[in-house]
Amino acid sequence: MKAWRLDELGDPWDVLKLQEVDSPLPGDGEARVEVTACDLNFADILQCQGTYQVRVEPPFTPGMSVAGTVQAVGNGCDLKIGDRVLGMTSSGWGGYAEEALVRGSDMRIVPDNVSLPAASAMNVIYGTGWVALHRRGNMQPGETVLVLAAAGGVGSAAVQMAKVHGCKVIAAAGGPEKVEVCRELGADVCIDYKSEDLYEKVMEATDGKGCDLIYDPVGGEYFDIARRLLAWEGRLLVVGFASGTIPSAPANHVLVKNYSIV
Repeated sequence: MKAWRLDELGDPWDVLKLQEVDSPLPGDGEARVEVTACDLNFADILQCQGTYQVRVEPPFTPGMSVAGTVQAVGNGCDLKIGDRVLGMTSSGWGGYAEEALVRGSDMRIVPDNVSLPAASAMNVIYGTGWVALHRRGNMQPGETVLVLAAAGGVGSAAVQMAKVHGCKVIAAAGGPEKVEVCRELGADVCIDYKSEDLYEKVMEATDGKGCDLIYDPVGGEYFDIARRLLAWEGRLLVVGFASGTIPSAPANHVLVKNYSIV
């Protein structure tokens, strides 16, 4: 089969090579899937660079999420040959290939009325949003939600999910084109933090109260701005560190405003 493999860590556009390799054999609990669609995620870039939280040593094929059709199953895997599935790949045999290995326990059957490419687009970004906003953030209708990097993958999903849940959504993005994307997604307030003061604009939009819930996939200096923008007993969702800097918060500030970092 054909696969984009890397033999050394680095920027994917430099180190990925299209290779002809043998089809992988599924191990216990695994299945081999013919890949129909593989969603491209920022985490895939980090994994190629060796900076992702879950490190994979080369050689490997990136692509952590796929949708496709089961071709073969290992011992203890409940999937059946021919199943249309969506889920996470096993380390080393990702979705940038004609075939991938997946963990059967991580896979979900795709309904017949949903295309595999559409299903693939939902897995990581909407799954991340659901866990962050609902399970961890306990998002409630009527709350004010600030989404950072709102035009990106996880950000755009968070904007949509918060709107559907009946929240007031403030979307922050860098540049007029990205701000326009946020408007099209339905955000109530859109802020270009490259040309506008994020803190001032959010406080203006919330009448000085701040936000109940903040969705932060950026980290770095924006994490510090975000925690200052939290309302009393607000929740700051740590989703990622696209800035490349992992931040920290002073505990006294958490105490004084009685907020949560989750």
